[in-house]
Amino acid sequence: MIRFLQTPGPVKKYVLGGLLLLICVSMVWYLVPSGGSTGLGGPGQGVVAKVGGEEVTRLEVQRQATQMLKQQFPRGGAQMSMLLPYFTQRAAENLISQKAILVEAERLGLRVNDQELSDELQHGRYAQAFFPGGSFIGQEAYEARIQQAELTVPQFEHSVKDEILFDKLRNLVTGSASVTDAEVHQEFVRKSTKVKFDYAVIKKDDVLKEIHPSEAELKAFYDRNKATYNNSIPEKRKIRYVLVDTAKIQAETQVTHEDLQAYYNQHRDEYRVPEQVKASQILIKTPLPGPDGKVDPKGIEEARKKADDVLKQLKSGAKFEDLAKKYSEDSSGKNGGSIGWVQHFPVPSADKVAYALAKGGTSDVIDAGYAFLILRIDDKQPAHVKPLDEVKDQIEPVIKQQKAARVADNEANTLLTQAKTAGLDKAASGKGLEAVTTDFVSRTDTLPGIGNSPQFTEAVFGAREKAPPDEAQLPQGYAIFEVLAVKPPATPTFEEIRSRVETEFKNERSAALLSQKTRELSDRAKASHDLKKAAKELGATVKSSDFVLPDGQVPDVGSMSGGASVAFTMKPGEISGPIDNGNTGVVLALLEKQEPAEQDFAAKKDEIRDSLRQSKQEELFRLFVANLRDQMQKAGKIQINQDEMKSLTRSQEQGE
Repeated sequence: MIRFLQTPGPVKKYVLGGLLLLICVSMVWYLVPSGGSTGLGGPGQGVVAKVGGEEVTRLEVQRQATQMLKQQFPRGGAQMSMLLPYFTQRAAENLISQKAILVEAERLGLRVNDQELSDELQHGRYAQAFFPGGSFIGQEAYEARIQQAELTVPQFEHSVKDEILFDKLRNLVTGSASVTDAEVHQEFVRKSTKVKFDYAVIKKDDVLKEIHPSEAELKAFYDRNKATYNNSIPEKRKIRYVLVDTAKIQAETQVTHEDLQAYYNQHRDEYRVPEQVKASQILIKTPLPGPDGKVDPKGIEEARKKADDVLKQLKSGAKFEDLAKKYSEDSSGKNGGSIGWVQHFPVPSADKVAYALAKGGTSDVIDAGYAFLILRIDDKQPAHVKPLDEVKDQIEPVIKQQKAARVADNEANTLLTQAKTAGLDKAASGKGLEAVTTDFVSRTDTLPGIGNSPQFTEAVFGAREKAPPDEAQLPQGYAIFEVLAVKPPATPTFEEIRSRVETEFKNERSAALLSQKTRELSDRAKASHDLKKAAKELGATVKSSDFVLPDGQVPDVGSMSGGASVAFTMKPGEISGPIDNGNTGVVLALLEKQEPAEQDFAAKKDEIRDSLRQSKQEELFRLFVANLRDQMQKAGKIQINQDEMKSLTRSQEQGE
């Protein structure tokens, strides 16, 4: 176990789900100012930006964009390919801001040491993942969990340090945020005031039924908006391609004993197993610190007495498993205290005792800081190297994959060379492969054997018509392809999109009519001081709301935080102006306003103060990051490679 994890301490309750993701994705997401990039030269090919000497690489951007997409669309789908350019732009901006923040933190002299990293892993958001019940999960499980996120241990620990550094700078910047008592009371009144009102509704669907455009009106609308239809039929391409499937090659790949032995000899250090013990424990927790950071000494003494009593029962002949099930306050209790094989315990005191005990030995009570432990050593294993027979099953798939990758690469290169000289069909036939010829396809179409592949789409739509065959790497292998014909973007005729034109005409006209009718409804209601009468004259429906808060919802009105928020500024009897909610037009007549009782203020003021302070802190930090980006770009400390940036988002620009 890494040494800086061997520090005792209380465990905070926080459940880390499934995979461990790159921390700074979420850490910077809400901070990033969009755009603002200036082309200053400097960064070379494959580098999207340089920030204070730190590079933001194309690979980093692509990896983070893919990660964002997977979080947004865990089930995948065609929309992922369409949205990838947008997420790529966001990922690039995120990484630039992230590095700018970290560069500034270091410039200000902020640092993170190993002890701070240890404290974060043991007592912060990762405690439940790595120290469930206060016990370390073991080095192998620690590494395996990190590998689930496709990270190495150094990469993960470095990212955690970056997060701590980020928090230090954020706390420094936002420490001055304060909230006055007057602001807290004003917010209390705003959030707790309720209103009740009548409201008249005109629906867009009803207005649409009244619109019957003539053919001449539709053609005039088409001509007037023809610019919006320009090139709205996307570019399409007819292609031919041949797949070199790595998985198929891998299934046919043979691994010899010599292959296994050679790989084992080269990677022998990976199969070294350090000294470890198989242990069981009984864990009695000590109390967590209170709000003042201090631990109740009486609680600690009670925990010690309980542990001493358990040890006394053990020495009197009670079974360890029975006592663990009865007294142990961690998840191992239900298994009779068994925690399996352990290389190191999370605290040096327990580690020292465990390795000093003989097989079958039981310890005295150990003070681990966060708990009192009693250990039993069930088995011991000296340091050794796993023999080839023990690890060959995990080596064989790796060798197969490596061999198949080399064969696929060679086969793709050979196929490409032959295709350039003899033609793709003949080259494929000579290899026993099938060439697929498509009809005209767009960027978002699903292709046989390929599916929706942004890499393949980018390669195909970047190639020239009837150019020599080219190669594109895919997740499943390689594709050798050629572009047979190109249909450039086209502007549809009126007849081709008449239905679309009619829909857009009606939507435009109905929006104008809805706005006009809602304005007339408001004017009539105000003139007569009677909303119901005006609504009857114009055929609007009148409804009444219940008492509703500023964050409430009302049918046909929608969120009270939108245009309907005007109700909270009105007096009983007043009638609002027109409120346009897109699909409905609404006019309100306030019936009652119910302000909160002052005696409720004391119970809510701390919560409101915290919320206001947090909002101010977020706004302060947003402004800080935006200003930092601006200053660093003006000083040349942020250099954007516009060619790489355009290349990354090229498919979005072409799609538009």
